[in-house]
Amino acid sequence: MESKTAVEPKTGMESKTIWLNGEFVDYEKATLHFMTPGLHYGIGVFEGIRCYQTARGPAIFRLDEHIARFFHSALCLGFRELPFGEEQIADACTELVARNSFDDCYIRPLLYLASGGSGGGWNLNLDGGSPAIGIAAWKWGAYLGAEALEKGVRANVSSFTRHHPNVTMTKAKISGSYANSFLAKTESVRLGFDEAIMLDPQGYVAECTGENLFLVKDGQVVTAPTAAILEGITRDALITFAQDHGFSVVERPISRDQLYTADEVFVSGTAAECIALREIDFRKIGRGTTGPVTRALQKDFHAAVRGAHPRSKGWCTFVKDAEEERKTA
Repeated sequence: MESKTAVEPKTGMESKTIWLNGEFVDYEKATLHFMTPGLHYGIGVFEGIRCYQTARGPAIFRLDEHIARFFHSALCLGFRELPFGEEQIADACTELVARNSFDDCYIRPLLYLASGGSGGGWNLNLDGGSPAIGIAAWKWGAYLGAEALEKGVRANVSSFTRHHPNVTMTKAKISGSYANSFLAKTESVRLGFDEAIMLDPQGYVAECTGENLFLVKDGQVVTAPTAAILEGITRDALITFAQDHGFSVVERPISRDQLYTADEVFVSGTAAECIALREIDFRKIGRGTTGPVTRALQKDFHAAVRGAHPRSKGWCTFVKDAEEERKTA
């Protein structure tokens, strides 16, 4: 359904239109009631997806994988039936980018527990409410700062521990779980760092507040096992690029001091992309700047998302192509 009075975006995260439960509505009208239970209890799941400008117009990077993880998150949280299918949500993402005339942008699907049913979701029972889905898109630049790509950023090991897999579903992007990330990131920024590294309940390196973590030692790329972390889609892309270069990629437990003595440490995520950690806990990592392995993976990643890499063909969903398919369907 077409929004009637779309307005030009102003600043920050604003856009012309947002997709909300099957309809495109004006940005100002995409609102929820204060008594929405998902807001009070953090009962929702979300995805973060990037769209990049390419020679063929805007392209969404690994859209299918993101939408699949979105639905897997809903399954892990316990939603039984959803009002829309994967294909509908993927189509809504491409149409949303087109309607907003975006090129480089960030896309945020959110499934949340809405009112309805016995108790309206207020009895701490997922079956007491009904699921609803919204999708927003907005212009967004460098998550960790414009200079991070070249210089890297500073991080510290947080005093907050990452979730135990039996405390919450670590494979799901559950809204309420991110209170853990907020605590860690806020602490680190207040201490003068850019990002926080979180250890798992056994004391091994897990991930950062919104990124997976890798280290490089003697030409080998090492990353944490997947049991206690979110299996990032950018993480998977960088592992693929590393293997394309002939690097050995190993998943094994990483101790805190192994970070300090690494040749390189870098993080990955949809928002952060691929960024080096030049310093951890006041200790310079390697040469204290973006290292050669990280730089090679950055180059591959940025080529892929711009449609200029052999891997782009299978990973980029071109918005214009999707629009043409929608018109002829």
